[in-house]
Amino acid sequence: MWQIILLIIIGFVLLIAGASTLVNGATDLARKYGVSDLIIGLTIVAFATSAPELFVNLLASSKGHSEIVLANVIGSNNFNLFIILGIAGLIYPIKVQSSTAWKEIPFSILITIAVIVLLMLSPISRTSELGRTDGILLLIAFGGFLCYLFRQMKQEEAPSSAVSSRSNWMIAAFIFGGLLGLVGGGHLVVTYSIELAQLLGISEKVIGLTIVAAGTSLPELVTSVVAALKKSADIAIGNVIGSNIFNLLLVLASSSIIRPIAYEENFLPDLLVLLGGSIFLLLAMWTGKHKTLDRWEAGLLFLFYIAFMVYSASSSM
Repeated sequence: MWQIILLIIIGFVLLIAGASTLVNGATDLARKYGVSDLIIGLTIVAFATSAPELFVNLLASSKGHSEIVLANVIGSNNFNLFIILGIAGLIYPIKVQSSTAWKEIPFSILITIAVIVLLMLSPISRTSELGRTDGILLLIAFGGFLCYLFRQMKQEEAPSSAVSSRSNWMIAAFIFGGLLGLVGGGHLVVTYSIELAQLLGISEKVIGLTIVAAGTSLPELVTSVVAALKKSADIAIGNVIGSNIFNLLLVLASSSIIRPIAYEENFLPDLLVLLGGSIFLLLAMWTGKHKTLDRWEAGLLFLFYIAFMVYSASSSM
């Protein structure tokens, strides 16, 4: 068993190192073209830090482990919203731009509702699963979100505060090396997390919501904490909101196209927590300091999810 745990840890190390390298390369590439920190956070950094979830889910879906697929996305999004944003907000209050408060956060709420509806009873397939057609619709919505971000990018007036000194060849090497780390790490995490679950008699849902979700969210945690320490609120909030949108519209959709994702009712509490947390974040923009996640609000996010996880663990025993 210890050998399996060691291989899972090695997989996470590869995922984190790969995501970090990919973030560095992709961010440098964006900054060469003077893209703002918010757009970098919502696009390049969000995609790069969501890459572990994408590779883990694609592998899990191809092997037919739908519980791992669904649990990883839901667990990662909850971890991003409650733990990562909670910690980042405790370090430094996160002030957001008007577009985030009025557009990106409400959009994340709408797609969360849409995914819940599609999972519980898809109007298309008339079944409790996320089918291939549902996945295609989510990917179309993802394309619309990218078009919106592209228009935002064209309207940006202020260039990014930092300029990359790396050459194009070095940036390409960072991106390629990061992808290799993600592929290798994702394979190890999926293969041996499932083996560990079977060995201990633990359900794939529990493994996906805890070990896999927390592990694949480590890049987001590192990125947002560093951004908060540097008082780069746009990177911190953009990374979390962008990653959650990417996870629902790209990661989950891509996984459902490979193989339809079966829905089970025991996922409903976690989905409702995700929806409730997103609504709370929207309301937090209008309480306390205007368009700011204050420390006490971040603390509520963090403490609520810790309490929810303790309750979930105790009720499943």
